[in-house]
Amino acid sequence: MNLRTTALASLVLAGATALAAWPAGPARAAEPMVKCELSYNLQGWSIIYKHAEGSGTVTCNNGQSAPVKISVVGGGLTAGKYRVENGKGEITRVHGIEEVFGDYVQAGAEAGVVKSAQAQVLTKGTTSLALSATGQGIDLGVSVGKFTISRP
Repeated sequence: MNLRTTALASLVLAGATALAAWPAGPARAAEPMVKCELSYNLQGWSIIYKHAEGSGTVTCNNGQSAPVKISVVGGGLTAGKYRVENGKGEITRVHGIEEVFGDYVQAGAEAGVVKSAQAQVLTKGTTSLALSATGQGIDLGVSVGKFTISRP
């Protein structure tokens, strides 16, 4: 290859690299933040492994809403069986309802017999989900896991 061909190839490669790094659409940071609320029911059990399933509805202050499926899996030093009715969640730092769906990191300590209360904050990147609920059952231990919000 001669010098001219090498220089042209380098220029084309640099241009292609610059185009690949260019954002495909408008930056999401320019979009306004939306606040969403989750109302849900959940029931599950734990014996070292923790498992729960439920359903609910997400409603956002921009008018979007959707029915959702909830699943919780994890592990730790736990034992029990429980049910949550009329649980509430506040989801912040999203631009729309599509960003609500996915896996949230969960860590917590549980202690309850017959009627119990629970409050915790979960994260998914910069998105936060603050849960508060009351329930029934027996639950005792410390666990870490995954709280997933998906479409039914």
